[in-house]
Amino acid sequence: MARYTGPSCRLCRAEGQKLFLKGTKCATDKCPVAKRQVAPGQHGRLRKKESNYGIQLREKQKVKRIYGMLEKQFRHFFRIAERSKGVTGITLLQLLERRLDSVVFRMLCASSRSSARQMVQHGSIYVNSKRVDIPSYIVKIGDTIELRGKEARVKAIKELRESLKDRMIPKWLEVALEGLKAKVVALPTKEDVGFPIQEQLIVELYSK
Repeated sequence: MARYTGPSCRLCRAEGQKLFLKGTKCATDKCPVAKRQVAPGQHGRLRKKESNYGIQLREKQKVKRIYGMLEKQFRHFFRIAERSKGVTGITLLQLLERRLDSVVFRMLCASSRSSARQMVQHGSIYVNSKRVDIPSYIVKIGDTIELRGKEARVKAIKELRESLKDRMIPKWLEVALEGLKAKVVALPTKEDVGFPIQEQLIVELYSK
């Protein structure tokens, strides 16, 4: 699966805000966005007034980077949302939140989505008691997600949860903090994303 392998903090600086791609580091003074609030590159300080297209493009790029996706896969998710019933933009956000790597991140089993993606690819995540190693797998209402692994790994994740206890668990997930299990009890809402996203801009961009 293709993925971005460059410096994560560069993406945050390009968007001019923290996307929390580096987990706990983003909440410390070491975060490059806090140190240098300008875009990367020689002309980073020269932010120009953007056109409508530029604003739409920036919004799409931001959402892609939050969920760690490249263009081809992101467009595929948009096409699924477009063919589904309901509002396209909201459906797209629901699909992105219901990706298995995103669910593992929301369960507080990983400090970032990239760590959660790695955990899924290594075969540590089970959905309805069956091992699933595809990060883009979409969970459904009623699905049970469980993390399994060696005792040392489970202990390390429980310790990680202590450091992440201030992070909110969305209401659409029913999480058993002691057993590293979660159940999908509803569909995510826009508020569950945790970022100010204008999904209609993405719809307008792809509708051109």
